Amino acid sequence: MLVIVSDLHLGDGTTAESIPSSAFDVFARRLNETAYFASWRSDGAYRPIETLDVVLLGDILDPLHSTRWLNSSVRPWSNPYCADYAPKLLEVTRAILDHNKESLDILRRCATGKRVLLPPATRRKKPDFKTSEQIPLKVRFHYMVGNHDWYYHLRGEAFDQIRAEVIKKMGLSNPISPFPYEADESPLLKDIFARYKVLARHGDFYDKFNYDHEKGRDYSGIGDAFTMDVCNRYPVEVQKRYGDQLPVGIVDSLRRITNIRPALATPLWISGQIKAHVGADMEDELKGVWDDIAEEFLQLDFIRQSDKSFQFDIVDAMQLIVKVSGRASFATINDVVVWVREKMWGGEHSFLPYALQEEKFLDNTVKHIVYGHTHHYEVIPLDAKGSAPYTESQVYFNSGTWHSYYDLAMKNPKEQKFVPYQALTYLTFYADGEHENRAFDSWSGIYA
Repeated sequence: MLVIVSDLHLGDGTTAESIPSSAFDVFARRLNETAYFASWRSDGAYRPIETLDVVLLGDILDPLHSTRWLNSSVRPWSNPYCADYAPKLLEVTRAILDHNKESLDILRRCATGKRVLLPPATRRKKPDFKTSEQIPLKVRFHYMVGNHDWYYHLRGEAFDQIRAEVIKKMGLSNPISPFPYEADESPLLKDIFARYKVLARHGDFYDKFNYDHEKGRDYSGIGDAFTMDVCNRYPVEVQKRYGDQLPVGIVDSLRRITNIRPALATPLWISGQIKAHVGADMEDELKGVWDDIAEEFLQLDFIRQSDKSFQFDIVDAMQLIVKVSGRASFATINDVVVWVREKMWGGEHSFLPYALQEEKFLDNTVKHIVYGHTHHYEVIPLDAKGSAPYTESQVYFNSGTWHSYYDLAMKNPKEQKFVPYQALTYLTFYADGEHENRAFDSWSGIYA
């Protein structure tokens, strides 16, 4: 049995809150139930499964959403082999592990056979509910990186030490070597995915805002800088400059910037929160804070070096959003944000077109293609083989998220309406004969 989850975005508490530990408790109970059902075989017999693999498909820990970087000489896009980089990453990582201790303890108990317990089989190959004996099933957790936790993909002894602490606290099956970005980097994952005919990657590979194809995954994308020096920094600067004058709730509200989707809709959220908490009295002052940090952001060497001449790229899009604030109202920025979203992404959430182009889809090597990253849960049929009812199918999944977030309402984005909710999604794939020969399950829960 193979389970895939992604985009937990566990932070250190300095920006928006992580999903509560109760979600992990629900997940552990679901693993137990699903392992039990998987133990019913296609021949009608009950035989407890012996392996349960859980792939954590990127953006699990989230060092990027931490204001601790703002008090140091390094940023995520600094040279990772400079003297201060690994110590800062270690500090942030330890803070995340401590802040989410209760949640991660649940994962570790699953990994040590203390949470997933199956009844033994009787001689008649049925579950024995009369005995107090339970078969402990140790869950193997495999960590793959995405765009918010790619730092754990870096090579070197200092990063091995950081990974060792993550492995211990989470109960991972990874070695201390770089956590893989692609399954081919791990012989074990490559074998697991081949067994279940799954292709899985985080999905940031298809997002030029968060992945630089020229540099690869051991480097920051533009999104890192926008998150750190604009989204993380803005509430800090507002508090620093106007703390005594601010009404209750405005700073905590602005800290939720890190939960806004899409990220470039941040100005819409800010202007909406100013209207709700402050009104017109302080709009100019708070816009001035935005102007200052936006201009400093655009002057970062990292951003200037990323700009490409003679084409409309992601840096140009961001310049339209942040630069216009120096001579226009937030309302004008809102119009530009909506336009940029349509210009750069066509307003689409789905990565479905990329699944249709995967080589392993085209040559029929895999049945299931899984991406994370977008936080937009999907199950979409791609193709079917044979005659009806089709027994061989290929399906695209997006593994959604475990996250509290605010999603921009699509009816009229200029109205600055965001819908808040928490989501928890996981996907399950079965080996031949498991769960009476079922191919997969998907489960997604959303609550507000």
